[in-house]
Amino acid sequence: MMNIFATPAVARQRRTALVIIAASCIAFLALIIGGVVGGLRINTTPSEPLGLWRVARLDRPVHVGDMIFVCPPETESVSAGFARGYLRAGLCPGGFGPLIKTVAAIAGQRIDVAGDVTIDGRPIEGSNLVSRDGQGRPLRPYAGGTVPAGFLFLHSPFLGSWDSRYFGPVPASGVLGFATQVLTYAP
Repeated sequence: MMNIFATPAVARQRRTALVIIAASCIAFLALIIGGVVGGLRINTTPSEPLGLWRVARLDRPVHVGDMIFVCPPETESVSAGFARGYLRAGLCPGGFGPLIKTVAAIAGQRIDVAGDVTIDGRPIEGSNLVSRDGQGRPLRPYAGGTVPAGFLFLHSPFLGSWDSRYFGPVPASGVLGFATQVLTYAP
């Protein structure tokens, strides 16, 4: 005959399980609140270190070399990249997730794209282009030109990064803030 009353050991296991579940729920809720109020974001792409980042308030104009969070524009090339899975879904216009990228060039600078990228005649380290993505689909590079007023050219040195090398300059109006690492690691 089975005892329907819990033994002290079973009761302890249940309490421990409930405490773990409650703590997990509280931690998850804190992460969501931190994301909304504190500007926390999780990066899951290898273009920049993986982990927890913060969107820091813009307290000055964006400069070359700044790492930023930016909403990609609703263009044909960005929409095609989203359809291929290069972008995650998110709260930016078009349903795109924000990108973490480094500003490589600002308005007025000349971009030349060949086997790699040069800005004002200087090659950008880690800017080699690839002709096909990881699934063998062809990639079409940006044609190059002068970065228009109010636009930024973005870059990541990660070879598989999908950045302005492929979709061109983006409107500076889409910048959400500076990207600062909170708890990250490079794979």
